[in-house]
Amino acid sequence: MHPLRIIATTLLATVSLGACAEEVPAFRLSPQDEDWSALREASSRTNCLEAIKFIPLNAKASAWLTLGGEARERFEYFDHSNWGAGPQDNNGYLLQRFLVHGDAHFGSWFRIFTEFQSGLEAGRNGGARPTDRDVFDVHQLFADLRVPLAEQASLTLRSGRQELAFGSQRLVSIRDSPNLRRTFDGARATLLYEGWQLDAFVTRPVRLKPGVFDDDPDPGTKFWGMYGVASLSFVPGGKVDFYYFGLDRDSATFAQSTARERRHTIGTRIWGKNSGWDWNFEFVYQFGEFGAGHIAAWTAASDTGFTFNRTPWTPRLGFKADVTSGDRDPHDRDLQTFNPLFPKGGYFAETGLIGPQNHIDVHPGLELHPTHQITLNADLDLFWRESTRDGIYNIGQSVVRPGLSGGSNYVGAQTTGQIEWRFGRHLTWVANYAHFFAGDFLRENPPAKDVNYFSSWISYRF
Repeated sequence: MHPLRIIATTLLATVSLGACAEEVPAFRLSPQDEDWSALREASSRTNCLEAIKFIPLNAKASAWLTLGGEARERFEYFDHSNWGAGPQDNNGYLLQRFLVHGDAHFGSWFRIFTEFQSGLEAGRNGGARPTDRDVFDVHQLFADLRVPLAEQASLTLRSGRQELAFGSQRLVSIRDSPNLRRTFDGARATLLYEGWQLDAFVTRPVRLKPGVFDDDPDPGTKFWGMYGVASLSFVPGGKVDFYYFGLDRDSATFAQSTARERRHTIGTRIWGKNSGWDWNFEFVYQFGEFGAGHIAAWTAASDTGFTFNRTPWTPRLGFKADVTSGDRDPHDRDLQTFNPLFPKGGYFAETGLIGPQNHIDVHPGLELHPTHQITLNADLDLFWRESTRDGIYNIGQSVVRPGLSGGSNYVGAQTTGQIEWRFGRHLTWVANYAHFFAGDFLRENPPAKDVNYFSSWISYRF
């Protein structure tokens, strides 16, 4: 189907549903986290589409099926992609993503969740990137077994293909921004106990392939860990996360070299919201082996803001500051480059030009809400290299400029503006513009042209 027909069909569907009342349950970033059991009683259904969100499978409605999905059409344009290096595209390209899922519950103790994904690309000079094209495949397929332990405690055992996301998704993310989302094959256990949550998992990331039903677990990568979340009783509105992640890759490439990587990550995150303030601080240390050398890497990240709740447009002033370590000496065997593991796709911006490795950035921003449906964002992000003996990396963790012989540590500055318009609960339109001003380090490693970027996408969820 032509992209314009998809958009037109989506708009017509939304207009036809305009008279429907809004649903009580909420759409979530990952549909596996949605709970539509509140629609068990027919009298509680107030939306035209709610019939597919709770389909009874027996007379008592103790077993039910939820259906849903997403269609997203996205246009992207780069002027001087990768600061002018590699294939260039003068008129942009289209990305299409379709997700459809079924969530079957059999009482409160057993569940089977299935989701299919299709990602298509058209018009990109240089062809599709690894996260652009996957004609049709199983994105998620897992079974949950829930064991109640006490009135406010339970243990859920999950096995199969599944999305993973923890905390603010700095290190483990669904990766929603690119065309194709990320998934893992493996097992997970989730313990809920009086406000605490503890997850343990053993997985392999799934390799995306462009064909039909050909995605498979990466035989050269293992990923495992534990993640806990608890409240901070002495800080109003405060919570704390603590975690350990293990990563084993047969072949990992950094600016220094390529070798086997076995890396351990320990970290904590302190976050919360109270009286208009919100805060999010994260501290991480990594150790392990890289080839015959040792790993010693770290990061510190912060995101603090204040929302003027009684002011028109409800402005939020925010300030982020992040630093990730870089390698100190490319000629020795040891490695100090931080590995962000499986980060979100739009980590600093939709451009994905810079990834969180060997970097320092300061990032002030402003968010406005002219109406309940419209959100405006504007920000400035300044980048430096943390170590002048290491290169810079993109969000896919590929080395884009080696920079092993020193030089300037100033990479550049990026300005971004975005509008998000929610037409009811189902349809969202977003437009994003960014300009990256190439700094001294990039100009020492030509080509180094300023980057203009524009993207716009429309997504429909049901």
